Amino acid sequence: MALPLAAQERFRLALWHTGLGRDGPGLLLQDIRRGEGDVLAVRDALVALAPDAAVLLDFDHDRDGLALEAFGRLMADGGHPMPIRLSPRPNSGLATGLDLDGDGRRGTPDDAQGWGRFAGSGGIALLSRRPLVADSLIDHSARLWRDLPGARLPRVDGQPFPGPDVWAIQRLSSTGHWEITVTTPMGDLALWTWHAGPPAFGGPHGRNRARNADETAFWLRRLNGDFGPLPEQFVLLGGANLDATAGDGDRAVMAELLAHPALQDPAPRAPPPQGGEALAATAIWPDGPGALRVDYLLPSAGLRVVDSGLIWPPGGGRHALLWVDLAF
Repeated sequence: MALPLAAQERFRLALWHTGLGRDGPGLLLQDIRRGEGDVLAVRDALVALAPDAAVLLDFDHDRDGLALEAFGRLMADGGHPMPIRLSPRPNSGLATGLDLDGDGRRGTPDDAQGWGRFAGSGGIALLSRRPLVADSLIDHSARLWRDLPGARLPRVDGQPFPGPDVWAIQRLSSTGHWEITVTTPMGDLALWTWHAGPPAFGGPHGRNRARNADETAFWLRRLNGDFGPLPEQFVLLGGANLDATAGDGDRAVMAELLAHPALQDPAPRAPPPQGGEALAATAIWPDGPGALRVDYLLPSAGLRVVDSGLIWPPGGGRHALLWVDLAF
C-alpha cells in the first residue's frame, strides 16, 4: 500500500516504450504538429500520470530536437509542462557503409550501427520537470562491442564474424546507453537508460541474441564499478527486450541483473488489456511470444520505493507505461 506523502516528498519517474517511431525522417514531427491520435494518446496518458521525469523509448530523434520540442509543447498544452528535454543522438539508423550483418549486402537497416531505416529512428528521449545537473551527461553509446569485457561476438570457425573491418567500428548499443543526473528536492538522482535490440532474428550466427545479452551485461559491468564510480542514488530504466523467464534471448543475464544487490525490483503488476490475472509483463505480442516483461524500472538499493505501477493505455499499444514513486 502506498504511504501518504506530500507531492514535494516524492519523485515520480516513468518509462514508456511509446510506439511513436515512424518509417521516415520528419514524420513524427509532422504527426505531432497534426495532433495524430497515437501522439495524443501518449500525451494524455503522461499528463494523467503527471511524472516528474519520463524516459520515452521509440521516439524518433532529429538533429535539432524539433519533434521533442513539439511534443513538449503538447505536454504543456495538456496541463503538465515538462520543459527540460534531452535526446542524445542514437545509434539506430546510423549508416556505416559496411556489411555489418554479413549477409553480402550493404546499406540495409541491419548495416546501420543499430537497426533503423533512417538516422535517429526510434531514439530515446527524456522529459523532466526538474533541471538537469550541468555537464552530467555520460554517453556510452559509442563504445565498441568488442571492448566489453567478455563480449559475446558471433564467430565462424573460431573467428569473429563477419570480419575485422566490422569489429573495428561496431558499437555495442543498438540505440544507446547513457546516464544523466536530474535534480530533485531531495537530492540529485542519476538516470541510467538504454534500449536494446531484440534477441530474435540476426541470422544463423546468433548476432542479435549475443548483442542483446551484452547490451544488458553492460549494466552488470557498470554496477560492478567499470566505466566510472557509482552515484549515491540512481535508477536503471529502459528496454532490455529480454525477459528473465520466457521468450527468446539469454535469460540468465537478465536474471543476474535483477538479482544484483545494488538494485531493487518493484516488479509492478497489472491485468493485461484482455483481462485476467495481474502480470508483471510489460509488453504483449498476441501473434508471437505473448506477454513478456521486457521493460524495466529498477531503483538503486538505497532509495525508498513508495509506490509503483504499470498502466495499459486504453485503445491498444503493445507496451505498458511503467512508473515508480521514490522517497530519498
